[in-house]
Amino acid sequence: MHILGINAYHGDSSACLVSDGHLVAAIEEERIRRVKHWAGFPSQSVQFCLDYAGLTLAEVDHIAVGRNPRAQLGNKIVHTLKNRPSPRFVFDRIKNSSQILDLKDALAANLEVDKKAITAKLHNIEHHRAHMASSFLLSPFERAACLSIDGFGDFASTMFGSGQGSEIQVHDRILFPHSLGIFYLACCQYLGFDKYGDEYKVMGLAAYGEPEYLADFRTIVKTSEDGRFEMDLDFFRHHREGIDMEWQGGSPSIDRVYSDKWIERWGPARQPGDPLDARHKNLASSLQAMCEDVYFNALNRLARVESSRNLCLAGGVAFNSVANGLVFDRTPFEELHIHPAAGDAGTAVGAAMVVWHEILGNPRESQFDNVYLGPEHPDREIASALKTANLDYQWFDSSEQLVQNTVDRIEAGDVVGWFQGRSEWGPRALGNRSIVCDPRRPDMKDILNARIKKREPFRPFAPAILEDRSGQYFEESYPVPFMQQVYRIRTERRAEIPAVTHEDGTGRLQTVSRQANPLFYRLIEAFDERTGTPILVNTSLNENEPIVNSVEQAIDVFKRSRMDTLVIGKGFVRKHDVSSVD
Repeated sequence: MHILGINAYHGDSSACLVSDGHLVAAIEEERIRRVKHWAGFPSQSVQFCLDYAGLTLAEVDHIAVGRNPRAQLGNKIVHTLKNRPSPRFVFDRIKNSSQILDLKDALAANLEVDKKAITAKLHNIEHHRAHMASSFLLSPFERAACLSIDGFGDFASTMFGSGQGSEIQVHDRILFPHSLGIFYLACCQYLGFDKYGDEYKVMGLAAYGEPEYLADFRTIVKTSEDGRFEMDLDFFRHHREGIDMEWQGGSPSIDRVYSDKWIERWGPARQPGDPLDARHKNLASSLQAMCEDVYFNALNRLARVESSRNLCLAGGVAFNSVANGLVFDRTPFEELHIHPAAGDAGTAVGAAMVVWHEILGNPRESQFDNVYLGPEHPDREIASALKTANLDYQWFDSSEQLVQNTVDRIEAGDVVGWFQGRSEWGPRALGNRSIVCDPRRPDMKDILNARIKKREPFRPFAPAILEDRSGQYFEESYPVPFMQQVYRIRTERRAEIPAVTHEDGTGRLQTVSRQANPLFYRLIEAFDERTGTPILVNTSLNENEPIVNSVEQAIDVFKRSRMDTLVIGKGFVRKHDVSSVD
């Protein structure tokens, strides 16, 4: 039984394949098309999933998409009649909905097959239900509280629920126009971070400020004891004017959602590229504090109505790793699972799992224990690409030789590209498409930015740590396999690992287990044997672009940047003309 899951005509378009209840392949379209957060129909992701499994579209039994335009239809009609958005906005929404309701035309056209050959049944799964399913139905929990929270999907921004066995029960929704995701977006845009997906930058900036404006924000977003919230809509445009959004192919975009009242209250908006002053940093800090207010109010409401102390999170706001790292401190929950692609890409997986479990009635047998679901490349392809690129390389058939030589270069201060096995599902590099460095060097953050990453200086780099050693370095030792929680680094350890210690003494860590990634675990373990530090800097293998998806792209980044060493499969390449100390 083969189920194709799709996230289409939205940011982070993606596809996955579930075969007999097991997630066997998943990828975001941005990896293939090389445009961040690519929006549109994920034809190449679909083709990858089919090719990986050796299937044709005719052999797919079900197609699931994480959108259902018929959900909340009555509420949509009432809102339209009351607010009368622009005709263009209404037309765009109708067009988007019609595309979602019949993906077979797009599948046939993009994959160049006869539509009659597509016999799979199409299922439209409500957006937030798909989000919750992506987390709960692949979690290790038999029962759990579930929360999905993001900008909007199917006219809702938030869904409260609970999962038991192979079913999810919805308790409540918060509907358009009230949205924590939109509030966060508005503040990001006001602060000059206006590209789709820039929220994580402002989360990093928050550590440099104080929540000076939190009292102001609490008058704009008001929480209630039932876990719900409402926004003062005078500060927003999305509910009255209809915001232009672009989802039809290429880079997604969302028009300004904040109203002029932001400018009246806090002065002129910062323009992209302008200097960041104390006011901007304090607004970012206040935004993060307000986000946490709403987040934990909702979670504590869930804890009051759901006896389980297991929690499953999903939706774009579930990427707020700072808030996630405080869940155990500020709620009664004791266990936590977050899907690695918690944003809209993950709805492809959630929709497919809803079909397998809830619609087809199959019991749960698997859980999410493998994040490496993308392409892999055989030795002969890697060797051929290295030769074509005219690179001098060593070839280590022994994985231990490969690891020891890599540790030599990391210990010497090299910036090392590490390309191994299948690529990761989701936005984080988790040890197969990574750049790794020595966390003990105080200048390593600056070196990384100067050589390749070109990031804003306030953004931290992540520590990858051996799972069984995390409690020695972090105040919380709960596993973080997908780099989705921020924990405080123990005070006495911060001087040891300055390259991954953020301004506020925290780190967005990845805990690495031998079972999940034996080779990456061995690399960190060997570095620990040499240095006594069981941690590596781990950032994505790219340069202001999506994470590399092919051998050729990895080689291209190596050649055009000032990366010192590339370890690609069994191949080991080093530039001899790059100083590792500048």
